[in-house]
Amino acid sequence: MSYFDELETRSADARDADQLAQLQRQVKRVQDGMGSCFPQGEVHSVADLTQFPVLRKSTLSEWQAAQPPFGGVIMGEYDHVFQSPGPIYEPGGVGHDWWRFGRFLHAAGVNSSDVVHNCFGYHLTPAGMMFENGARAVGAKVLPAGTGQTELQVRAALDIGCTAYAGTPDYLKVILDKADEMGVSLAFTKACVSGGALFPALRQAYADRGISCLQCYGTADLGHIAFESDAMEGMILDEGVIVEIVTPGTGDPVAEGEVGEVVVTSLNPDYPLIRFATGDMSAFMSGTSPCGRTGKRIKGWMGRADQTTKIKGMFVRPEQVAELVKRHDEIARARVIATRNGDADAMTVQIEAPEGADYADSVQAVLKLRGAVEIMPIGTLPQDGVLIEDKRSYD
Repeated sequence: MSYFDELETRSADARDADQLAQLQRQVKRVQDGMGSCFPQGEVHSVADLTQFPVLRKSTLSEWQAAQPPFGGVIMGEYDHVFQSPGPIYEPGGVGHDWWRFGRFLHAAGVNSSDVVHNCFGYHLTPAGMMFENGARAVGAKVLPAGTGQTELQVRAALDIGCTAYAGTPDYLKVILDKADEMGVSLAFTKACVSGGALFPALRQAYADRGISCLQCYGTADLGHIAFESDAMEGMILDEGVIVEIVTPGTGDPVAEGEVGEVVVTSLNPDYPLIRFATGDMSAFMSGTSPCGRTGKRIKGWMGRADQTTKIKGMFVRPEQVAELVKRHDEIARARVIATRNGDADAMTVQIEAPEGADYADSVQAVLKLRGAVEIMPIGTLPQDGVLIEDKRSYD
């Protein structure tokens, strides 16, 4: 089996040492560039990241509004500026594998013999350029197709002989269905997808057509984060990022294997983001992939971390639930459940703690609402990362 580079199969010790050195340079770069706007603590291990605040999209948007376009974040070399909802502006580069998607395309089998039908958007947002840059890194040619005008897409894919698809998981089916309707057969044998759910039935439908479909995970701000290999056992972390899984609404790492929010530190010197919160939920997997790549793995996308819910006219946020747990050493975990009692909202707070304590006052003080409190045996609540569960029905 061939790998994109030697980084994919290095030892854990070698990876840790290299990433720590890069992290130290990255933190120093941010501290020097942003001065008093960023904490000045030293980094002696990756665990020291927890001394720095989590950077959320809302904060980045505020920074950029005050100091356009990049909010005072120290920048290196870049060639493009993109816009995402918010608005948030992201830089982009045309240098070799600037967003690191070449690693994923190589794992999906894309190479210099392929023509990639790239259906990610090129208008304002960076996804199209991300995958084109990655395709260039593996020597493939690219048809910059975008979305829409499906009949023209089918004709182009047929005439050019496109062999690999890049885009959202479901849009490939739209193209294939249109090709069937037109009575033509396309040459796709590989699909590299992201930006949506890849359901097992859809992956199998592509396999039945002779198309191997793998998925990756990335964001406009960070670039490539994790990818599937042909082993299809979780997603392997990219070599250019450090990932933490934290309790939603906080910067506190969860126990190994528990579900939490994905927080990423980019090692890209041109756009140094420290502890950037993706808003997505996942969990680390134990061991390494059977494909031989030795990087850590996550389970893939497992929902959104922003579980903020309005109950009785008041917003209840994940960070408030985390604060309730921190107030009492004996509390292991807590979960807020929103329900309906007739036409009115009701709130129940389930708390893992020893019997006998009364947490009603703490609940009211932290959540700003009164509700029923249920004391649960330690280990009872699911370890699924859900802090606020909305069970209300408005049918």
